[in-house]
Parts: sequence; C-alpha cells; structure tokens
Amino acid sequence: MVQRIPSPTGDTDAPLQALIFDSLFNSFRGIITLCKVENGSIRKGDKVKFFNTGMEYTADEVGVLKMDMIPTQQLSTGEVGYIISGIKNAKEVKVGDTITHVDEPCDKAIAGFQEVKPMVFAGVYPIDPSDYENLRTSLEKLQLNDASLTFMPESSVALGFGFRCGFLGLLHMEIVQERLDREFNMDVITTVPNVSYMVYDKHGNAKEVHNPSGLPEQTLIEHIEEPYIRATIITDANYIGPIMKLCLDKRGELLKQEYVSGNRVELHFMIPLGEIVIDFYDKLKSISKGYASFDYHIDSFRPSKLAKLDILLNGESVDALSTLTHESNAVTLGRKMCEKLKELIPRQQFDIAIQAAIGAKIVARETVKQVRKDVTAKCYGGDVSRKRKLLEKQKKGKKRMKQIGNVEVPQKAFLAVLKLD
Repeated sequence: MVQRIPSPTGDTDAPLQALIFDSLFNSFRGIITLCKVENGSIRKGDKVKFFNTGMEYTADEVGVLKMDMIPTQQLSTGEVGYIISGIKNAKEVKVGDTITHVDEPCDKAIAGFQEVKPMVFAGVYPIDPSDYENLRTSLEKLQLNDASLTFMPESSVALGFGFRCGFLGLLHMEIVQERLDREFNMDVITTVPNVSYMVYDKHGNAKEVHNPSGLPEQTLIEHIEEPYIRATIITDANYIGPIMKLCLDKRGELLKQEYVSGNRVELHFMIPLGEIVIDFYDKLKSISKGYASFDYHIDSFRPSKLAKLDILLNGESVDALSTLTHESNAVTLGRKMCEKLKELIPRQQFDIAIQAAIGAKIVARETVKQVRKDVTAKCYGGDVSRKRKLLEKQKKGKKRMKQIGNVEVPQKAFLAVLKLD
C-alpha cells in the first residue's frame, strides 16, 4: 500500500504555504479554518497571514483532522488540519486562499485561487420582516464554505428589506435556498432570477447591471450585451422536434447535433442565459417525459436588442415590477403582466390604469374599474337632467379622489406577476 500511494511532496524548510479548502463556524470559537500544508510548518502561537485578503492573526490552536479535531503542537508539510484564530467575520476567510507566516512570508500564493464571478442574480427576502438580521447572519455563515455566493442589501416596495444574491447558476441557487431552509430554518421568498448585462454608453464606458432599475437613461445607451451559454442536451431521438422548437423559441441557435449511441442524440445550442433562468428546465423535462438531460457553461457576452419594460399604475412607475427583456418578447410580456395585475389588484373608489411601457411608448393597458354607488337610485321619474346632475357630481368626486389616492400593490399580486411565464 505504501508503495502504491506516494508520500506528500513539499519542502519542510521552505516558508509556510497552507491551502484553505473549507471553513466551519463555531459559535464559541469563531471560524475554524481547514487547510492542507503544502510547504513549511505551522506551530501553535505563530503569527499567520492570509495571502489574498492580507489579514493577520495568531494561531491560537492547530490540530489534525481524524474522526474528530485533535489538537497538536504543529502541522508539518503534507498534513491536513485546522487552525483556530478567533476570526469573527466570515468575509475574511476565502476558500482557495493561502496561509503563510507574517515574519517569513512565501513569495506567491498557491495557484488556483480566483475570485468567482456570479452569473445569476435573485432577490432573497424574509417572509417575516423581523427575520432580516437572521437572514444576513445565515447568508454570512453560508459564505464560509461557499465562496461563490455574494449578497448585498436591497429593498423592494412590495417585499420590504432583503438581499440581492449572486449565484454561479440555477443549481447553485437551488442549493442555497435548500440550505437556508434546512440548516437555518429560514422561510424566504426568492424573486425570479435575472442575469448580469454589460451596458455600454455613448462615451465607450462599460457598466455591469444586475437589475433593471440600475440601467442608465435609454438615450445614453450605445448597446447592451447579454451572456450566452453553450448548452448540451442529451435526449431520445423521438423528442428532437419539440426540444428544438423549445430552444429556438428561447432565441437559441443550433450548433451541432450528433448521435451518441443507439437512439440517443446530443444537441448543442447557444442560448441567452436570461431565457433559461425561469422555467426552461421544467419545460424540457415535461416535453421529453423526464428523459432529456441538460448541461451548460457560460460562453460569452453578445450584443442584443433588449428593452426595459416598466409597469405604471395611474402613471407612476413601480420599480419592483420592471424587467429587462428582448424587444421581440416585450409587448407580449407587457400584455400578460397587465392582465395578471388587473385580476389581482383590488378595486378602489376610482379607476386604476395599469400600463406597460417601453421608454415613453405605452405597449399595453388594462383598467381596474372603480367601485360606484348607484346615486340615481332615489330618482323616480322626473326630468333626465336630474339624473345627469347627480352623475356629474359623482364624476367630479371620483376625479378628486384619483388625484390624491395611492394604489398599493398587494404582496400576493407582486409574487404572482413574478411567476409569470
């Protein structure tokens, strides 16, 4: 056995280089850093530095990992162990970083560390507003052993205070949601995910935008680029037609198609990432009766004709309902959103105009009719002008109400619009 498994390589006398591969949170001892010593050695009480973050600590305890954490006096080259330094802030420990000595630092970090770039963004909000700080703490703890998760505070008119989270992809997003539920018992609402776009202005400056509200004025934009993915779908030959139609409807472009073995076909597509983040996977499984498998990786950014779709209630824009979509799909989506909101917004004492707009152009409109009292009920006979006078008086009152009245979008309406196909 010893002959077949080579001993660890490394120089015991070289400056310390230890690779962080995971970290755990302990409510009594702070963050426990798990690492593998590539070169040199580390003793209890040594002053250490995290290479990429530049933070310095004292190694209060070092030890090896067996069935449990066993404290030792030192960790040498090739050993896998843990370091406890009383770190309280989760952001200071990044998986893939290098630990070295403060007095005798190494020349360079262990290769392989790079800042990950999230591609899919979604809002995560606590169902109970009082859980906001608990949600922040939970996300920080998740970040400990998931360096690719990013989050920043944001607020929404309909959902209150929450966080804008960045994920590597859809699977990563589902895992984070599941872990929030299982490990921290957090009940959260996740908004429909959207992707990051590169916006170029007329001066040649580039800006990364994750949210439609972050877009500059339409007149200042030169062009917008959206991320494309290279998708691989393996399916039964009987389902090629419906799957191709689904991908082409999502603005996909067929690259190649090859028969793998027997009746199995491998299809390669280039599809905009923004088109697959909502319900693509569910539809794919549905039309292939669960047979098709789907895999993708980010390919590149490409220029695209995108439009910002705003929803106006009585002429006032609702930021939380703004979306960024392709020009060819904008009018249809606007019409669907208006129809859905008409069903869900309760009637008021005045008419509510629900409009979908692209820039200054209104592309769809629905009206929630006012609740009206029958003011002519007591008029028996008499001249028609009496009835007209009463109706005119009511009309003036409704007009005055509309000027001072506010329309609040109920939370259920907001969530239902987010789930629109």
